[in-house]
Amino acid sequence: MEFTELADYAIPSGSLVEWLPCATGQWTPDPRPASYIHEAHLQRSSAGAGGQSWLGTAFEIPGPLDLEAFRITLQQWIDRHEVLRSHTSLDTESGEITRHTVPVSGIDIGVVDHGYNSPSQVNFEHLHRLFDEFASPHSWPSYVFATLTPRTDDGPFTVFFAADHSIIDGFSIVLIAHEIASLYRENLTGQPANLFPVGSYVDFGAQERQQMADQDAEDAALDVWREAMEDGGLPQFPLPIGDRGPESQNGLSTWLLDTDQSKAFSAKCAASGVGYFAGLLGRLAAVGHDVAGVDHFRVVTPIHTRTAQEWAGALGWFVGLCPLDIPIDSDRSFDTLAERAATSMSMRKPAAAIPFDRIGEKLGTPIRPRFVVSYMDVRFVPEAAQWPEWKARALRSKAYTHDVYLWINRTPQGLNLAVRYPNNDTANSSVHRYVAAFRRAIEETVVGNEEKNPTNDAPGYSSVALQTVS
Repeated sequence: MEFTELADYAIPSGSLVEWLPCATGQWTPDPRPASYIHEAHLQRSSAGAGGQSWLGTAFEIPGPLDLEAFRITLQQWIDRHEVLRSHTSLDTESGEITRHTVPVSGIDIGVVDHGYNSPSQVNFEHLHRLFDEFASPHSWPSYVFATLTPRTDDGPFTVFFAADHSIIDGFSIVLIAHEIASLYRENLTGQPANLFPVGSYVDFGAQERQQMADQDAEDAALDVWREAMEDGGLPQFPLPIGDRGPESQNGLSTWLLDTDQSKAFSAKCAASGVGYFAGLLGRLAAVGHDVAGVDHFRVVTPIHTRTAQEWAGALGWFVGLCPLDIPIDSDRSFDTLAERAATSMSMRKPAAAIPFDRIGEKLGTPIRPRFVVSYMDVRFVPEAAQWPEWKARALRSKAYTHDVYLWINRTPQGLNLAVRYPNNDTANSSVHRYVAAFRRAIEETVVGNEEKNPTNDAPGYSSVALQTVS
């Protein structure tokens, strides 16, 4: 599944319907605290930073659209994920955060049918305004749905969804198409959706606060971050990127490997005794030396905090950050750099268990990564093989807080890379140069491995990461 902006999705002409959640049940005071990252997000956005930081998805469902079946589907999905029925608010004067939650079956769906066919550009502009308006951390709902039915009425309809980053992360996004499509099929045909049980991100926030009593873990994380920030702050992209304007950003999305090539790369990693992500990091390090002459490849990577089975499919922002440092010398072979990448991850990954906003508080300086590489293996997400047929896409808003961000996703269709970077000639040239060199490096790595069977392809959630804007 590619991860791009809404403008890069092929939005059809047709009739737009908005689906707006509204509470019919009682809002009840809820003592459970927000997660650290959620609280920090509220504070940053209240101070004027991190606005319009929504994530979303778009995908097709075979038509025609049954309005009542889809309305019930959304109610069931909101009941499934408690975070969609809960709202946190920040008192800007006292700094106090309060939560209120609506019980199961306490949400109805308002349907706003525009009732006319509109051109693609008009639909795009309407969707963008809708997402920017509703997907806010300070309002409820902080998410919104829309459907777009083509002029023929009997073809597939497109589902659009956006939510503020405070309640959703990149892995949450790739689960949505399967869950909503399965519930919709159940309501139309009676075929059971068979969705596995999930926990509540609201519970996760409360548990996270309780677990912060582990002083040894916190001290170890602080040591990692202190070391990472010793040499002039957090890692920077290895090539020049020019000036970054407040609203100036560009992006690209490209497929690096097809399915067979990705399997061959996995086989090479297995033969070297490392995981797939370590192999990619090793190639990124080699490219950093080749194009920029760096002798240490330094980067921040998101690490998921879905450490219990109940969080595996839950909607929420389950992300920590880990600073990596891969030394580079005259031996720049695949085996050597991949092994060093694996070692760096093994040594520093525990730092991601402590929320990076808490780390920032302890160190007396905000943790604001500049160069980030995110990796997700989403091949085993239910119905992931259907994404091309469904025209499924992960979406991000225009807001961004980093200099250069690389999202690398391993899917049933191969390996996809998406990049966001400043919109100027220097950054454009540097990023394209780096991406071209990275592509060559991994293509050269798979040569001679196409016929080998990988041994490290077991399903799992290791290295599942936040996609996105922060």
